[in-house]
Amino acid sequence: MVGHLLDDLRILAETDDICLTLTLNVKEILPFDPKAFPFPIQVVENSIPKGFGANHNAAFYKFQNDSAYFCVVNPDIRVRGRVFEHLLGCIEQEGKAGVVAPLVRSSLGEIEDSARPLPTPWIILAKVFGLERKVSLPAVECGSVDWVAGMFMLFPREVYARLGGFDSRYFLYYEDVDLCCRLHLGGFKVLLSLLAEVEHDAQRASHGNLKYFLWHFRSLSRFFLSPIFFRRWWQIRQASLGMAEGE
Repeated sequence: MVGHLLDDLRILAETDDICLTLTLNVKEILPFDPKAFPFPIQVVENSIPKGFGANHNAAFYKFQNDSAYFCVVNPDIRVRGRVFEHLLGCIEQEGKAGVVAPLVRSSLGEIEDSARPLPTPWIILAKVFGLERKVSLPAVECGSVDWVAGMFMLFPREVYARLGGFDSRYFLYYEDVDLCCRLHLGGFKVLLSLLAEVEHDAQRASHGNLKYFLWHFRSLSRFFLSPIFFRRWWQIRQASLGMAEGE
């Protein structure tokens, strides 16, 4: 999967300045030569597997460069078209941008729910019983959302540094929700660009693997018991009440 992603980035490197860090969380032999690409690839091999957030934080702080942006990309992503051009255009269009993500489609072309409202216990229960409402996308090409999935997130580097990146206490799952909540609470915008699109070959590991399910449940519990969740929920509630009074 990583090889396919790098081939996509090879095409983009003709117009975009890319420096990539590839983290091998579990020791394996790469089926390609990192030096064969037209952009620098720094390979990190972990002696002990780390969590999603810890790995990205390590990559961010270990390899400081002059880039104004830091992009988190999962290995099961395929990049199409002028993704970064549209994402950067979205950031420039909106003031106080904290993160921007592209529209995500499955390998079958269906739009995935990668941008969602704040998860709450009642929303999770509704999902369990098949009563979850369909997520509506922003009505504009570059719009604000509650949170975007960590499979592809583009941050202004200074914003990521200011917030301290992901909370590494989340080993896997909900670290993206937590970070987006902290962005909102810090006065930044979480944006979705409908012009930028990527393809996602979803693994859905927590649906059939007990270990991943337990990680999911542990992270969900941590998030719902955190002050970040309550502060963000209250912020949304107050904004809704203000809008209602304005009407």
